[in-house]
Amino acid sequence: MAEADETGLSVQLMQQRPIPLRAELDCGPGELVALVGPSGSGKTTILRCIAGLHRPEGGVIQCGGVHWLDLDHGVSLSPQDRCCGVVFQHYALFPHMTALQNIAAAMGHRAPRERDAHARELLELVHLAGLERRRPAELSGGQQQRVALARALARNPKVLLLDEPFAAVDRVTRRKLQRELAQLRARVKIPILMVTHDLDEARSLADRMYILYRGQTLQHGTPAELMAKPSMVRVARLLDLQNLFDGEVLAHEPDRGRTLIRWLNYVFETAYAPSFSPGTRVAWVIPPESVILHRRDRPSAGEQENPVTGVVGELVQLGETTSVTMLVNGSADSRLNLSIATHHARRNSVAAGATLSASLLASGIHLIPYERQAVD
Repeated sequence: MAEADETGLSVQLMQQRPIPLRAELDCGPGELVALVGPSGSGKTTILRCIAGLHRPEGGVIQCGGVHWLDLDHGVSLSPQDRCCGVVFQHYALFPHMTALQNIAAAMGHRAPRERDAHARELLELVHLAGLERRRPAELSGGQQQRVALARALARNPKVLLLDEPFAAVDRVTRRKLQRELAQLRARVKIPILMVTHDLDEARSLADRMYILYRGQTLQHGTPAELMAKPSMVRVARLLDLQNLFDGEVLAHEPDRGRTLIRWLNYVFETAYAPSFSPGTRVAWVIPPESVILHRRDRPSAGEQENPVTGVVGELVQLGETTSVTMLVNGSADSRLNLSIATHHARRNSVAAGATLSASLLASGIHLIPYERQAVD
């Protein structure tokens, strides 16, 4: 794990029960980090450990240069002393209090005469000015979530923890709240840790993502890094990468910066990967944007790079983009996914059952150690 900024958050957790944990992560000031993984992978438990709501069997939590948890040295600060802002999926607002009162209730550290003014500032920050007197039942789901966020910020927290913050609202409201969070983080320079099952949400909001499985950190990096270069097949599966196949390394060509692999009856050039010996079985992945459909009306030299042929097995139009599943060599066992502009699909007569050819860009093919059960 990279050395944590003393003003940021650094976490190492170990336990066997009730959910096994062997996780490490860090989050710098002003950074938004997403925890991604299946249910039961320990994401919410990690947030609870950071907030002091759950005590693990072992570990170290440091924030702003202060140890919140260090069980080897008998340190375990109370939730009140950790000063975390926490936003839950289901808001947890006091139903008998107004929006203003809900926020002011979190300001025990401030003099009573200061609370009202600061609560109004926070309501304005989350775009709820004018709704101070409304109770939760009089607010929409999105408005309630904004109140919950303002209340979490009312304590001037050292870190902000978001547990599936947008899961309970509709898609339109979710997108609006996501935009507002992106704007807010520029004004609130604290570490923000977000748990989400929504991969699109994580990719669009997070500076970095941690992939968790059964309480263990498998890989972390920027969304672009993880999507392009997963370290193992399980990570690729958890990221829902569709173009995941297995093949065999044939040879390396260091002078050209290329490695050759065999897949089906094809020999592909890939980015140079000398760590895999010739004869090794490997998994490989390629993002849809690195699969280039050949144009029927204007062939190009680029079509000579790892060309494949097949038929369209499935075609789904998603507005200006069309998702195409190509059955390479006509086989349902070799499904290659690509995304193309809808107008491009129409111009090239891309339809179910149509014959296609495409190129797989060598720079986009990433090799991964083979895992039988995960690939098959």
